[in-house]
Amino acid sequence: MLKTRILTALALLACFIPALFYLDDVIWSWLMLVLTLLAFSEWAQLIGLNVNQTRLYLFSSLILASFAIWQMTLNFHLFFFHALTVFAVAALFWVVLVPIWLAKGLVCRNKIINVGIGWLLLGSLWMALVCAKRVDPWLLLIIISTIWIADSAAYFAGKRFGKHKLAPSISPGKTWEGVLGALAAVSLFALLLILSNAHQPWIILPGLWVVAVLGVYGDLFESMFKRQANIKDSGQLLPGHGGILDRIDGVIPALPIAILMLYIYHYVQAMV
Repeated sequence: MLKTRILTALALLACFIPALFYLDDVIWSWLMLVLTLLAFSEWAQLIGLNVNQTRLYLFSSLILASFAIWQMTLNFHLFFFHALTVFAVAALFWVVLVPIWLAKGLVCRNKIINVGIGWLLLGSLWMALVCAKRVDPWLLLIIISTIWIADSAAYFAGKRFGKHKLAPSISPGKTWEGVLGALAAVSLFALLLILSNAHQPWIILPGLWVVAVLGVYGDLFESMFKRQANIKDSGQLLPGHGGILDRIDGVIPALPIAILMLYIYHYVQAMV
């Protein structure tokens, strides 16, 4: 299983990195939309939509995203402004609602609410992927690398040292030792970035810690819905990893909020 997991990750990187740096922005947007629609189909399964409801969900998501791409080609700045608004709503959801939701073990089986949650979370991720690629592909690569490093470190540290459960009722396999291992690995990654003469190095370590913690929230939130749906993986598309949602669960909160925080930081810097 570990070998399969590693091979799949390497194959994903071999496809993702050239696409990130060499694809046209519009083509990138459509490619990311295809992957997002696959994630939407997995989310539809988690929240219990039937076949016709899933088709309607995917079709309406496609229409909304197509309109957004058209807007982006006409005026990227307007698209980015709308994206920031969506990121702000998503940030409130992750920072305010999700911790309470996880702590209380709440269950939401209302399909309309869950459809809206899917639009907010996966829609904000798709817009973040589009914006980050246009603004700074390296930023996108660093954030996604941080999530993958944290995820891998948490897996190995949890296997080797894990004793204290992080959230046993949601995801029994996750431990506090795994979280500490993830933060340690992310700290080393931050040190490498700082040593590479990164711009404004003092914000890198706390920034990547925030990304790693958000990744944990995303992982737990998806695990909660999988547990409610009584399934182990969101899909079987990625050997060794499960489905698309299983691979991107940590990126879903981290990327939109990271872009929002960076925008606010640079805006404040410009105002001072």
